[in-house]
Amino acid sequence: MNGLIRLSIERPIAVLAAVLMIVMFGVVAFAKIPIQLTPDVRKPIISLETVWPGAAPAEIEREITNEQEEVLKGIEGLEQISSESQDGRSRITMEFTVGQDMSRALLLTANRLDRVSSYPAEADQPSIRTASSEDNPIAWIVLLQTDDNKQLIHTFGDFAEDVIQDRLERVSGVARVNVYGSSNREMVVRVNPDLMARYRLTVTDVVDTMRAANSSVSAGDVDEGKRRYVVRTEGEFKTLEDVSNVVVRSQSDQATGRVARVTIGDIAEVAFDYSDPTARIRVNGHPAIAINTVRETGANVIETMKGIRAAIKELNEQRLPAKKLKLVQVYDETVYIDSSINLVQQNIVIGGLLAALVLLVFLRSWGATLIVSMAIPVSVIGAFVAMAFLGRSLNVISMAGIAFAVGMVVDAAIVVLENIFRLREKGLSRVEAAFEGAKQVWVAVLVSALTTVMVFIPILVMELEV
Repeated sequence: MNGLIRLSIERPIAVLAAVLMIVMFGVVAFAKIPIQLTPDVRKPIISLETVWPGAAPAEIEREITNEQEEVLKGIEGLEQISSESQDGRSRITMEFTVGQDMSRALLLTANRLDRVSSYPAEADQPSIRTASSEDNPIAWIVLLQTDDNKQLIHTFGDFAEDVIQDRLERVSGVARVNVYGSSNREMVVRVNPDLMARYRLTVTDVVDTMRAANSSVSAGDVDEGKRRYVVRTEGEFKTLEDVSNVVVRSQSDQATGRVARVTIGDIAEVAFDYSDPTARIRVNGHPAIAINTVRETGANVIETMKGIRAAIKELNEQRLPAKKLKLVQVYDETVYIDSSINLVQQNIVIGGLLAALVLLVFLRSWGATLIVSMAIPVSVIGAFVAMAFLGRSLNVISMAGIAFAVGMVVDAAIVVLENIFRLREKGLSRVEAAFEGAKQVWVAVLVSALTTVMVFIPILVMELEV
């Protein structure tokens, strides 16, 4: 250590170059560090959701929830499993032990779900996701109609998913985009109960017949010489007429040989329509479709939000006027991030100025105050290098930690400077006073710094949200 002290005194240009390098790398690292409101926290939780439209909670529990719980309960590292069955929806929450490899847990969960023999025909495949702090949307956007648009807003669901959702998902830093309050265009068969009763048909007869008719089946293959022909029966519906022409009932008269057939078109109306919206949303009294964006883990929220705003502006100028629609952003997380980080930055600046003022009052030397005060910005900027290297983000918590450390970084400089000043009063030259002053107190300064670090070591072993 004595050699390092002597080298620092005899090579001031090298020391200055090292300081400038720290500042330069710190500035570069600051530009690369993601800016967020809070640190990313990945909880050891996996949630499953399975949708079965129109099903009662008892049916959901019997046909879906119980079947999934039976295959999931033995997964490695699973601590607790809870489920909720409600109208048209099943939710299962799986809590794992702390430190569990969630990528492996996701893979095991997906493999176990494949063991479920069958789901109801109308049920969707289960969706799987892990719970974390970045699941919270960073932006909410509403799709509204212009004054001259009289079409129901939920009928623009396909447009919102195909155009708006696709454009927002292409923004760098956006993990997914969710659309609420929309409906999809679908083919609807509206049966007439009176006509069904006349032909002695039930809804089950109609559904079973249509399901059997709407299928493509492989009929094997035929070998002919050196060629093999694959035979298939193509029966999938492609037009409304295909559905209307499906024969539901056929009856022949033995005496006359005449055959009577009842088709779907005889007992029902077949047309394209829109499904019921998943939710009904109103904004200031006007019906709307709500859209939110969720960022990727570690993404810079500020840069991501710039991309989202640019995408909204592009859609409002190019794609939406023809549909008589407009997008309005109603929530922006960067407003709170900017205000919070600006407040912490003000605290850092004010704290540094107050520390310099105290130094000036007690040291009564502008030169000594300037030398000690330089340690504050150099240390803060140098901390950005370590944050970037460790993959940390710049958020309210990390900025608060830097603010708390502003006063601590000058403590060692004050102790060393005061000892050097004492030796100068005894008659030593500047070089000797600097060398002896630092040599005498470096152990005490190092121990003081280590004790401060030791206090925070328990935080390193804390897990989960702590």
